[in-house]
Amino acid sequence: MRIVVTGANRGIGQEVARQLANGGHEVVGTARTADAEFPMDLSNPASIQDFAERVAPMDGLVNNAAVMLQRSDVESARMTLAVNVEGTIALTEALLPKINPGGRIVIVSSGMGERSGFSGPAQRALEDEGLDREGVLRLGGYFIEHVAKGADTVYGWPSSAYSVSKGLINAYARHLARQLADDPRGIRVVAVCPGWVQTRMGGGGAPRTVEEGAAGIVWAVTDPSVPSAGFFRDGRSIAW
Repeated sequence: MRIVVTGANRGIGQEVARQLANGGHEVVGTARTADAEFPMDLSNPASIQDFAERVAPMDGLVNNAAVMLQRSDVESARMTLAVNVEGTIALTEALLPKINPGGRIVIVSSGMGERSGFSGPAQRALEDEGLDREGVLRLGGYFIEHVAKGADTVYGWPSSAYSVSKGLINAYARHLARQLADDPRGIRVVAVCPGWVQTRMGGGGAPRTVEEGAAGIVWAVTDPSVPSAGFFRDGRSIAW
């Protein structure tokens, strides 16, 4: 299999790429750094388009690259969603025509984005089974507006922009699975939570090793038994 892994220069992405390569798969690993073999910056639409035009057809896409900013101001919220939601969606849509029959799209998400962490209008919006790509992006815009007004908790958003971004990208994964249900290529779409992992993002106090976190992602993109439209951790279904 030929598999694209975003954010493959460190952490979970690097370990996913290593495990895939050791399993005999061809890995195209992207990184934001200009000296990377496959440079691609999710916050830059031109960079996404350039990569999508150059990359060859693939059997799998692992949307791993993400940011978790420690600040809680509106600019941090905007940047978090620009990478974790808008950039991930833009890249996925740009690469869709290049995914081979039987291919996989894996969204690396987090239990921090579970719908139970939302409440009120925000939770009801996420639970709308008709929520589509435009609706997900629109909700992200509402979140940023609410943060700017200091009203985000009133609408039921979690206090962390990272949690919001993962809840939104989960909603996109559900939409994409519905959208591709009738695609003759039989592309499967799944979201995976690697758990709290010992990376720069997760910190040294996390209980799971990088190897453990990456294993569930590798399973999702390679195992023939993986269903579509699910949310998984360690190969087991978990609540959205």
